[in-house]
Amino acid sequence: MSKNPQRFTITAALPYTNGPIHIGHLAGVYVPADIYSRFLRMQGHDVAFVCGSDEHGVPITIKAKKEGVSPQDVVDKYNGIIKKSFEEFGVSFDNYSRTSGKTHHDTASAFFKKMYDDGKFIEETTRQLYDEEAGQFLADRFVTGTCPKCGNEEAYGDQCESCGTSLNATDLINPKSAITGAVPTLKNTKHWFLPLDQYEDWLKEWILKGHKADWKSNVYGQVKSWIDDGLRARAVTRDLDWGIPVPVEGGEGKVLYVWFDAPIGYISSTKEWAEREGKDWEPYWKDENTKLVHFIGKDNIVFHCIIFPVMLKAHGDYILPENVPANEFLNLEGKKLSTSRNWAVWLHEYLEDFPDQQDVLRYVLTANAPETKDNDFTWKDFQARNNNELVAIFGNFINRVIVLTNKYYNGIVPEPGEYSEVDEKTIAELKAYPSVIASSIERYRFREAQAELMNLARLGNKYLADEEPWKLVKTDEERTKTIMYVALQIASALSIISEPFLPFTSAKLKNMLNQSDINSGQTPDWDIIGTKEALIPAGHQIGKAELLFSKIEDDQIQKQLDKLEATKTANEMENKKAEPQKETATFEDFTKMDLRVGTIIEAEKMPKTKKLMVLKVDTGLDKRTVVSGIAEHFKAEDIIGKKVTVLVNLAPRKLRGVESQGMILMTENTEGKLVFVNPDEEGVQSGTTIN
Repeated sequence: MSKNPQRFTITAALPYTNGPIHIGHLAGVYVPADIYSRFLRMQGHDVAFVCGSDEHGVPITIKAKKEGVSPQDVVDKYNGIIKKSFEEFGVSFDNYSRTSGKTHHDTASAFFKKMYDDGKFIEETTRQLYDEEAGQFLADRFVTGTCPKCGNEEAYGDQCESCGTSLNATDLINPKSAITGAVPTLKNTKHWFLPLDQYEDWLKEWILKGHKADWKSNVYGQVKSWIDDGLRARAVTRDLDWGIPVPVEGGEGKVLYVWFDAPIGYISSTKEWAEREGKDWEPYWKDENTKLVHFIGKDNIVFHCIIFPVMLKAHGDYILPENVPANEFLNLEGKKLSTSRNWAVWLHEYLEDFPDQQDVLRYVLTANAPETKDNDFTWKDFQARNNNELVAIFGNFINRVIVLTNKYYNGIVPEPGEYSEVDEKTIAELKAYPSVIASSIERYRFREAQAELMNLARLGNKYLADEEPWKLVKTDEERTKTIMYVALQIASALSIISEPFLPFTSAKLKNMLNQSDINSGQTPDWDIIGTKEALIPAGHQIGKAELLFSKIEDDQIQKQLDKLEATKTANEMENKKAEPQKETATFEDFTKMDLRVGTIIEAEKMPKTKKLMVLKVDTGLDKRTVVSGIAEHFKAEDIIGKKVTVLVNLAPRKLRGVESQGMILMTENTEGKLVFVNPDEEGVQSGTTIN
């Protein structure tokens, strides 16, 4: 790999088309990948930034079965939503493809066939889980069970999402079919395997030695753990009918495993782009002077750092990734994001609720990016960062500069006089920012890079606050012209340097400054701040001020919190499992129970206990003592006068020395809080029998 690559191939993880895009995907993959790609283009580099919809695999077939539609219907629906969301959000892919397309099918088939012909696979007949009721083999996600490593009872047949362990379906304890719920049997089937164990020494040399210094610690650590545990051969085919057919004899009824075909989607997407642009795609994947970088989330580290590189190495014609700057997970309001539970902020919904505020979300997700550890998105933080940083710092500076320039000079950039020491120092600081920010971006430290962008806006605010041109204009017009000229240079620099992070803001600011053609020379856009004498020359006519950012009000945030609260309640209702049915009771058993309506007339917490409360209950027959374990859920004074359901003919029982003469009927709500089985209706008297 050369130190000065001739071109860059940037990939962003293919989003899985069984649902829309949410903020976790954006923070983990697409925002950092877009910042990096935009930055490289501004440096004048040759960039291919590719992505596409990942449209094969078991979850899609499961969703199709549930919805009573074809897998193609599912992927068509979500590919449309995802692609539109990316376009509206400003993710600057050079090509966005689909793995269900012909170019991809042909590319993946040819890739497999070459490896097959070169003897790179192991062919084995193994015993795989089979659902007798459904009449089919159960590929990975068609099986759930208990993880043998951490005990998670909802692990999938390919991976435990609780501890991250990669699994085979046969590793699961107590496996069951996700199709019918049946306990699967074992049945013989033939598959092709990639012998990862044969590449252990090479991986140790390439990653553990070769990339110890430049790969992120979270990525390097996970890869090292995998290699240290010892690698095993991994199947690259599946018994399914949705996917790319295995293109060799004996492959009938089988498809390429989705994690074999999906990363090849980067190659096929590059092919589509190159064909459309009249370019040769091969140098972007086969030339050693190309730098290949994969942007992914941490759940994809093993596939992009071990499995795909082994595939590329085994194939023999391809370059290897120079870096895989994977991010950790983003949580939402303190809880793990979940597509299936709808605990997410969906991009398409955000764009509806906050129109023209794409950059606010980009900014907050970058500021909170989970670059080395999991991080949390909260709506209150979103509001605070918008109001206190984008509005109060960046937007405030730009607004003051443009308003004052229009007020004093009818929008014409003034001719500066001699620079003061403060001016010289400010201009010197300004010219240093591009290299400082570039250094952070090149090391994939996007939070740090964006913080420096905001520091440039702070520099502008401080300069204006210290120099006070609105006061000085009354006594020293020439000095005011110089101050405003310097401030306009900072504003112009912000319009350039903000583009990778805030592309919509950058475009709007360039328009306000009337600088759409800010750089007509051969100097790369990124470099002109440090090299050009005047970014915005004297005599240049700027436009009128518009607000770059608007304040986000409490009611907008409350609406989002209410939406999440509604989701939380719906999930609890849906996921609350009913207790298993007890053994059958006869009618005679039931008629033995004497259930009555009672009224609590006295209540006090039993001393030296956490849970017990001593109640005096008017049953209509008598006034009796009942001890109930409700003290953690109710205050004694709040339940006096409460109507309750009482089992009055329960045999008396002593609890902590107090004889309890019955049982109050209780249940739990969705939040796990005790509630009374409630007979509080008008006209129901104590002593009324419940039939």
